[in-house]
Amino acid sequence: MSSQKASFLKNIDDRTQLAGSNRLELLLFTLTGGQQFGINVFKVKEVLHTPQITGISRTHNSMIGMIDQRGQTIPILDLSVAIDLPPVEEIDSSNTIITEFNESTQGFVVESVDRIIHMDWEKILPPPNAAGSDHHLTAVTKVDGNLVQILDVEQILAEIITPPEYSGDHGRAPKRADGKPYHILLADDSSIARKQATDTLKRLGVDFTEVVNGREALATLEGWASSGELKRNPLAMVISDIEMPELDGYTLTRKIREDPDLNALYILLHTSLSGSFSEQMGLKVGANQLIPKWHPEELADAVLGRIAELA
Repeated sequence: MSSQKASFLKNIDDRTQLAGSNRLELLLFTLTGGQQFGINVFKVKEVLHTPQITGISRTHNSMIGMIDQRGQTIPILDLSVAIDLPPVEEIDSSNTIITEFNESTQGFVVESVDRIIHMDWEKILPPPNAAGSDHHLTAVTKVDGNLVQILDVEQILAEIITPPEYSGDHGRAPKRADGKPYHILLADDSSIARKQATDTLKRLGVDFTEVVNGREALATLEGWASSGELKRNPLAMVISDIEMPELDGYTLTRKIREDPDLNALYILLHTSLSGSFSEQMGLKVGANQLIPKWHPEELADAVLGRIAELA
């Protein structure tokens, strides 16, 4: 695992080649009961044999404690408990996945880590309706004929640490010359991320349409273009997540730039992926701007800045 992980994680240049190809690297792991799950490698800093954990007063039942990793104090959570499974029994033989997203670092204890695989986003599908609304999944796929569940780690963390809300200090967005509010298309597969973004947009006073993945976003834009709706009601911007089932945000951006009816659209990538490689890949495929999730003030600044350019 270590040599494979090093070859996949050390080279940003190699990873940027995935931009716009609608492919991802998925780290496979198991939780209590042998269920198999996956997480995007872009979120993973390293994988450890679980080190000694210093216990703390628990603020959530999934919080195990803290570790010191090369001088950095990192909170450690039992991922099984976080999604309502029994806790990992053999901590000493478990692995810890150190992740970085939304500009924060945390470790998730898992039963075992399997391997890293390449997948097409087209094969990453939304959770089935039978899963209901009270689940922690953002997508599912099949690997070697077996179901792999991809966790909505944004939702998991939001249940432990309440996401910040937009303060409203920036005021409301100005209207268009015809008196109508500016219109925005929002694409994100995470319900908790969509809620935070739409709460901010509502308080800014802009109109918006929300969709749950890149394929739906592209179909919506193409429909508006063919019907003339984009000319009657121009979009101020497209706000898109990067990690989405079926069609990711990088590929959505590339396809928009390749379409003569859509290529002038302003595209803001709104992502939980941390690090310079995310910005490099966003610029490579033609995004205008990239900002982190869970920073509603930055989202408000970006929206108001774009509208100021149009006003």
